[in-house]
Amino acid sequence: MRREKSMSEQVSLREKFYGCIAGVHIGSAMGAPVEGWDFERTEATYGILDKLVSYEHFNNGWVREAGTTEDGVERQKLMISAIIEKQDRVTAEDVRRQWLLKIKPESAGMISEPFEAVLLAMAKSGIPARDIGKYCDYAGLNSMSRSCHPIGLINAGDIENAINDVNEVGQLYQTSNGRGLKWAAVTASAIAAATKPNATVDSVIGAIYNYCDPDVVVKEIDRELGRTQHISDIRELRKALHESYSIRGIPYEVSYANEVVTKALCIFKMVNANVKEALITAINMGRDTDCITAVAAGISGALSGTSSIPEEWIKQVDYATSLHVVSNSHRTMKEHAEGLYQAYHSRLIRLKAYSEQMAAI
Repeated sequence: MRREKSMSEQVSLREKFYGCIAGVHIGSAMGAPVEGWDFERTEATYGILDKLVSYEHFNNGWVREAGTTEDGVERQKLMISAIIEKQDRVTAEDVRRQWLLKIKPESAGMISEPFEAVLLAMAKSGIPARDIGKYCDYAGLNSMSRSCHPIGLINAGDIENAINDVNEVGQLYQTSNGRGLKWAAVTASAIAAATKPNATVDSVIGAIYNYCDPDVVVKEIDRELGRTQHISDIRELRKALHESYSIRGIPYEVSYANEVVTKALCIFKMVNANVKEALITAINMGRDTDCITAVAAGISGALSGTSSIPEEWIKQVDYATSLHVVSNSHRTMKEHAEGLYQAYHSRLIRLKAYSEQMAAI
């Protein structure tokens, strides 16, 4: 695949923030119409799907405008709102407050998963925010790993605190030290690493190897990266990954975090962080396409920005968001990214002031 921008070109931090958020939101919207499909069905319907199309979920009669994002982006919007309000890193309590302020009652069955209604009820009960995830039956799902990109961004360059904050905020959705959060740490650490000056695809993957769980996470990632390292074709990649990930017959069978994140990293590596190519590759993988694409394109965008993304895709997703009656936020992708960037800048100013104050003693 032809790369559209040399990796040697410097991408500004502000542009990396925008690339990350745009990659996630466009990826969610592009992957949602074929979510849960085997790749053979996608092939029979579209050939190689390479555009935004309308779709319907939950059989509730809502035919969604092409470019409409999915439940994972709604989770992410709440984290973004909490970060923008605080202008700093956030806790589970900070994000829980956004749940109570912004989640619309009618979103259950329209945009959110059924188990999220239970978690919201627990949030309203007043129990500690860190205890809420204990009431989710699906500790290994990608609930956090496909939506925690803002945690990586507010901790840009700070991999250890990105992981710490995933483990803190993630307890809204899953149990502490569970597999779901170990895999979410991969997404957040990859984004924190990608935002560093002179970061590369290899340095991002190296950060995952250095900071994430060696037994639960790194061993599996290393196996699949090794198996797919010489592949450069969408159809060949999805066939190879299907050999490792094809389970059916259990709840949320396609949406476990280890599968989604590992596939996303194989795509990130194959396309060399080109966001457009990550989007098209991931939506044609089959199974949990919106989540795979959100992770693959989000990490890619955090490294390379938005230069490869067609402007019409950005406009269409922003337009669909403006029509989204149960969304937690109607900000454009650029507004989300700019809000996060300004919060990060505020954090840096405080850190600099603290450093100068203490250095003077």
